[in-house]
Amino acid sequence: MPSEGYIVPADPQAALKKKTAVSRSWILLDSSGEGTILDVDKYVIMHRVQIHARDLRILDPLLSYPSTILGREKAIVLNLEHIKAIITADEVLLRDPMDDNVIPIVEELRRRLPPANTAHQSQGEGKEQQSGHNEVEPNEEDESPFEFRALEVALEAICSFLDARTTELETAAYPALDELTSKISSRNLDRVRKLKCAMTRLTARVQKVRDELEQLLDDDDDMADLYLSRKLAGSSSPVSGSGVPNWFPASPTIGSRISRASRASAVTTRGDENDVEELEMLLEAYFMQIDGTLNKLTTLREYIDDTEDYINIQLDNHRNQLIQLELFLSSGTVCISIYSLVAGIFGMNIPYTWNDNHGYMFKWVVIVTGVVCAALFILIISYARYKGLVGS
Repeated sequence: MPSEGYIVPADPQAALKKKTAVSRSWILLDSSGEGTILDVDKYVIMHRVQIHARDLRILDPLLSYPSTILGREKAIVLNLEHIKAIITADEVLLRDPMDDNVIPIVEELRRRLPPANTAHQSQGEGKEQQSGHNEVEPNEEDESPFEFRALEVALEAICSFLDARTTELETAAYPALDELTSKISSRNLDRVRKLKCAMTRLTARVQKVRDELEQLLDDDDDMADLYLSRKLAGSSSPVSGSGVPNWFPASPTIGSRISRASRASAVTTRGDENDVEELEMLLEAYFMQIDGTLNKLTTLREYIDDTEDYINIQLDNHRNQLIQLELFLSSGTVCISIYSLVAGIFGMNIPYTWNDNHGYMFKWVVIVTGVVCAALFILIISYARYKGLVGS
């Protein structure tokens, strides 16, 4: 494939034709929310956003990498489950835009990326006379830099996605566990086994996202690396020729982006360039949400463990009942063996004279032997109960 990729306008029919090459497709969303479907070589992406190959390799769908949020000089590399994106100070590159899980994220980015002042420009030109008076208010509503708005959409999407998967798992798991406690069968055991495996995998995925957010919150330097607009505003020549190369001949959003970045970072750069309070509040909100999802999975795991303990108790009880039955049968076998021994002795061809002219002797031998065997059986069972070997 040539090193220079080709660009296709974002249109649903054209995007549908690209579905076969979705693993190489990207969608570019600028600060106005306009999208463009791209089918480009990875070297073009690297040259575009100025990141290394190892960073781009994190977004490769053929490779398995844990959830990662990396801050680079001019970009944020984002790998959260199915969300694989590169965020710059004025655009978002999102991989596999035709994926069913990515399409809602694209729509949300188109809705949330445009600043408030541009979103209201389509209301009509009758309000342009008041633009001088209202110019500050939209900017106050749009204090968050572009990269933070894009990052918030991604975090909100992944947290909602994992929470929905957790809710689905809870909906399927609790009835299955209750059914297993009422009836222990191979079918119910296999069903719970599959649900437990799914819960373990989902817990690992949620834990990875939570750990990444916690790692960011614990390191102010990593959070400071995510302030792309601040870095852009702090550069001495924001429109110099050494900037990031653009595929388009002109970008009308660069000037507005620079001025917006300067206004947005005026407060943060005024006193302390290491101030990360805005990003910290953003990350803490979604950290609490993903932590709540993890708590749901932990509660479900505890419920499964409790159910397993209950099942083990039931199985132990059944096993004890079988042992009791075996004790009863063994005791009865011993007594019958003694009875058979007496019958065998009298059945032998041994000459004896004490039975002559005593017709009642057979009756008494049978009665006495039966009473002795019954008393022996009762004695064995009483001893077993005394030792706690059988229940009362």
